[in-house]
Amino acid sequence: MSGMLRDKVAVITGGSSGIGLATAHRFAREGARVFVTGRDLARLEAAVGELGPAATGVRCDVSVLADLDALYARVREEAGRIDVLVANAGVVADAVRGDHTEENVDLTLAVNVKGPLFTVQKALPLLAQDASVVVVGSSNSARPNAELEIYSASKAALSNLVHNWARRSGERRFRVNVLSPGPTRTPALLRVAGEDADRFAEAVVPLGGWPTPRRSPRPPFSWLPALRRSSPEPNSSPTAATPGPERHRPTGSGRAPGHDGGGGRRYHR
Repeated sequence: MSGMLRDKVAVITGGSSGIGLATAHRFAREGARVFVTGRDLARLEAAVGELGPAATGVRCDVSVLADLDALYARVREEAGRIDVLVANAGVVADAVRGDHTEENVDLTLAVNVKGPLFTVQKALPLLAQDASVVVVGSSNSARPNAELEIYSASKAALSNLVHNWARRSGERRFRVNVLSPGPTRTPALLRVAGEDADRFAEAVVPLGGWPTPRRSPRPPFSWLPALRRSSPEPNSSPTAATPGPERHRPTGSGRAPGHDGGGGRRYHR
């Protein structure tokens, strides 16, 4: 490894599994001191055990502002600053049209919109000069999945937030980017899609990418009824989506760690 993050301090929400945990592993290998969060204490402790002495776990529900305050108080006390912030925590708690409940809508918007908003806002006093903020969205923000309409809407709102932050990030001397992956084989996707997960991911994003100019085939949705039966995992982000990443041009100077300036590098677990 290059050690490009040596002596840097990184905070990753939803870092106990999936994309967040894979990101934490890479950051730790690059030399960063990593703070990871998750709601499930057992999974969080297991993740910290995997990551080793460079990692600190802090139980945190990003939709609860008091939890975010406690997280940043710990970061301030133990590290004093944040060089890289990855707002990764997210949830899929959708239902098919006609079956939405107030509970599933409130949960989705609280974790996927309110959570990242206050994750970034409350981190501002701790951001070092030229810090990097990476917000993990979904390709659903540009290509909404009709079967995941609330999730897709929440990721579109998140993308819009990042565009607004980017306009003013230069004043505070930090970079902000949105990373919008397509389907990624995370534990959350496996819990939702079950035996159809591999077939679903391969159908949506085949190895080598889509041939052009042919259109992408419609992905199978045989696993979607499981969304209503399975309990949501608010600190993991399966990003079940239609094909291909949304592309955003990076803002500010340089590139964010873990971000390639385009569709974004995918971390697979």
